[in-house]
Amino acid sequence: MTHRVIDPACDRFQWLEEVDGAEALAWVEERNRRAEQQLRDQQYGPLKDSLRQILDASDRIPGVTVRGEWLYNFWTDADHPQGLWRRTTLESYKSETPEWDVLLDLDALSEDEGTTWVWHGAAVLRPEQSSDEVPGYSRALIDLSPGGSDADVTREFDLHTRRFLTPEEGGFYRPQGKGGLGWIDADTVYASTDRSSPHEDTPVTSSGYPRVARRWSRGTPLDDAPPIISVAEDDMVASAGFDSTPGFERHVGTRVLGFYDSETYLIEYRTEDGEPSPTLTLIDVPTDLNVGFHRDLIFFSPRTEARVRGVVLPAGSLYVAPAEEFLHGHRDGAELLTALFTPTESTSLQGVTATKNVFALTVMEDVVEHVEAHWRDAAGAWQSRQVLSEITGSLSVTAYDARTSDDIWITAQDFLTPSTRYLGSLAPLLHGETETHGLIKQAPERFHAEGLAAVQSFATSADGTRVPYFVIGPAETVQFAADGAPREAIAGAEPLPTVLYGYGGFEISQKPGYLPLVGKAWLERGGVFVVANIRGGGEYGPRWHQAALKDQRHKAYEDFAAVAQALVSSGVTTTEQLGCRGGSNGGLLTGNMLTQYPELFGAVVIQVPLLDMKRYSHLLAGASWRAEYGDPDTADWEHLQHISPYHQVQHEGNYPPVLLTTSTKDDRVHPGHARKMTAALEAASADVTYWENTEGGHGGAANPEQQATMNALIYRFLGQRLGLG
Repeated sequence: MTHRVIDPACDRFQWLEEVDGAEALAWVEERNRRAEQQLRDQQYGPLKDSLRQILDASDRIPGVTVRGEWLYNFWTDADHPQGLWRRTTLESYKSETPEWDVLLDLDALSEDEGTTWVWHGAAVLRPEQSSDEVPGYSRALIDLSPGGSDADVTREFDLHTRRFLTPEEGGFYRPQGKGGLGWIDADTVYASTDRSSPHEDTPVTSSGYPRVARRWSRGTPLDDAPPIISVAEDDMVASAGFDSTPGFERHVGTRVLGFYDSETYLIEYRTEDGEPSPTLTLIDVPTDLNVGFHRDLIFFSPRTEARVRGVVLPAGSLYVAPAEEFLHGHRDGAELLTALFTPTESTSLQGVTATKNVFALTVMEDVVEHVEAHWRDAAGAWQSRQVLSEITGSLSVTAYDARTSDDIWITAQDFLTPSTRYLGSLAPLLHGETETHGLIKQAPERFHAEGLAAVQSFATSADGTRVPYFVIGPAETVQFAADGAPREAIAGAEPLPTVLYGYGGFEISQKPGYLPLVGKAWLERGGVFVVANIRGGGEYGPRWHQAALKDQRHKAYEDFAAVAQALVSSGVTTTEQLGCRGGSNGGLLTGNMLTQYPELFGAVVIQVPLLDMKRYSHLLAGASWRAEYGDPDTADWEHLQHISPYHQVQHEGNYPPVLLTTSTKDDRVHPGHARKMTAALEAASADVTYWENTEGGHGGAANPEQQATMNALIYRFLGQRLGLG
């Protein structure tokens, strides 16, 4: 007979959900002290320093956003841990040492204002949105988070004077909360906020996001801004935006009903009594179909098979149509809709980039990517071909400036090859010629990769599904995974300490990518790192995700367990040398490995996790994930209780050593999940280590110093427990 530590009807550790409660923080402080005493061994300091050097490296490739003649970048380094917002020209960017014009120093701002500000992004006013008093590219709406939480503020910044405009000066300012501002013109923005007028209902949904999007004019109180679109309290969020592309201007509103369902509206204004009065027109398509616009086109990507204007669109496909004809005409869908992508059993659409005249699609086949270009010829007929075939690895394609050109940025990387940045053009395709690209920047290696290899293999899950995974480590060891033969049949290297990483949720794909911290902390020291592409992710499109939704969640865990078993049976590692690591939804994954498959692992790392699936929907943004897991307040608890690690901890459980980490400032996944799980494991006399960062938000760290600290602690835990020095 089993004896579980936690009774779902009586949560004895619920007091740990008091994020800033004195008793809870004292509990955290004591466990942080124990964790640091245990993990800050002789190797910790040098390891942390080496990770910090990587995070602060001055020769990283700066990511840029183009606005007019300027390329904007946000940058952190050893001297600027909170970061600099800066800009340069394309000519300068191409050089080895670009000259940067610093617009905003967040370290100086943080010191002046006594708040650790974390950058969340900026939206620069475009020329077509400008006025005589406020020229184009002269203002920005900047989002800043105190300590790294999701809840942030928006402040208007003057790029000419290099300072923020106060509300008293007429500057736009959104108080701290979840939401945002977006430019309509120089004196008007759309505002999604968690505030309401006195005569309105609750301003936020049950997920903690804004219920109302407003049209806010400069110099007026935010609370008086007229509402444009709203959602019910049990929906997820309301938003509105304006596309100012000359000749294709559109106001669009969105009612997000749940994580995978939304309604899209066209917003049209007419003037009444000198004020703009909105009319909203619903785009009549299924709610689980993604809708987007680009210039004269409307495009559709369904999550499940959908019928649009009489045409059946397969799940995971991409279709386009002339926007005006689709929205206002009466032609049959078969005449309007064109398929740009239709998935197969092995392919999925991973990304869509629109330049001025071309759609660049990133397509994945068995977790290997390529790029397809689609464009219209002079007669308006769609043409397509595979492009950029010379560039290998995981590919990221973004438009240089989709309003003015067909130029693209291409970034390529893989597990052992650092990022390479190219600038290319798809414009030649329009004239029957071949696309072009040229090398712009190459990042240096951050760890010694000589003798290492990365191979792909497949495990067989409990229901017979083939599950891909990548193994990275010493070539003679990872070859066991590629061969798939049992160790008894192969003479070679001994099994090695191995970390298995996974996520398995929200249709997020785990792609091959350069992992400098993993390389320095683990691979360079002789360990093996494995990435599992389990169900719940997006590697094979919506069907791969939907196969592990709600009451089918256990399939993701069976997939992960199958990969763990394959690593041992093939001789890559042993059970005692195998650890697993995951964060957020991946923390729920590794939490279930701890409680359901403890015999498979020698150590488990659980980061910023969901673990209490009875109360998750009542904590912070948890209600927004009911579409992923189910609603514990309904009959869904029948399946949720079996994947709720907090409720599966047993007094007599034989658990491997476990490290849990979280952040006090995490306002997406409540730190109470990790705190309570730790308390339950302590009650079961498990070998549990707990560390909580006091800043950092859901990412776990607010700056490079905190990132280095967190990762050094994690890899010292894994090194100590799995036998890697």
